[in-house]
Amino acid sequence: MLLRLPTSLPEARACLTEGAIPVGGATLVWATWQRDGFPEQAMSLREVPEANVLGAEELGAAVLLHRVDDRVPEVLRAAAAGIGTGAVRRTATVGGNLVGSTLRCLLPAATVLGARALVLGVDGPYETELPELLAKQPLLIGLRWRIPVASGYRKLAEVPGGPPPFVIATAVYDTLAAGPELRLAVRDGYEFLSERVPCEGLGATDVMSALADTAIGALSDELREAVREQIATVLERATGSR
Repeated sequence: MLLRLPTSLPEARACLTEGAIPVGGATLVWATWQRDGFPEQAMSLREVPEANVLGAEELGAAVLLHRVDDRVPEVLRAAAAGIGTGAVRRTATVGGNLVGSTLRCLLPAATVLGARALVLGVDGPYETELPELLAKQPLLIGLRWRIPVASGYRKLAEVPGGPPPFVIATAVYDTLAAGPELRLAVRDGYEFLSERVPCEGLGATDVMSALADTAIGALSDELREAVREQIATVLERATGSR
């Protein structure tokens, strides 16, 4: 297998045109390749500057998970820190987790940040929404978002042999029209749920009442209580940061 390492987006586009298979850290596809055979050529974005950005409002797809630090919002940093083992995080990439993994541990965090995906198409780079990224799976270059007032993340304990652990991502944003808004996303098994609730003057119990008729409100008592606790934490952080 030939591994191609383009150093610019035009070079990366040329690699795609010539049939190179995009890979991140290859942590998810290596076993499949060993079983089914390796592609003739693969491509990594690790030398492309746009895919390696790491800042308060952007994160490149080629960034290794262990490098995601407090330059990004808390919800995204904590989500990255909770993925796999230290060895996995030193190899796996942001793009590989979002696009190549069925668990998509970073997706709830990216959702509450309202992140947009910078992707590479046949005519060059463009921005798109997360649902289109997941549906069409173009080559992800990176994520961009606005800085929230506050954010938080919680992953419940994993049951050995059970489904993926339940995760909760939260963020509070100030909207010009309607005041502060709480954004909530959870992963329940392999299902992802998200909601937005205006939260001016509301506490966690009030927000949960507003969610009563949603899919999140239909979760079990135990999971709803975990969501309520996480909402209380992020609302407290938001109040303290104003």
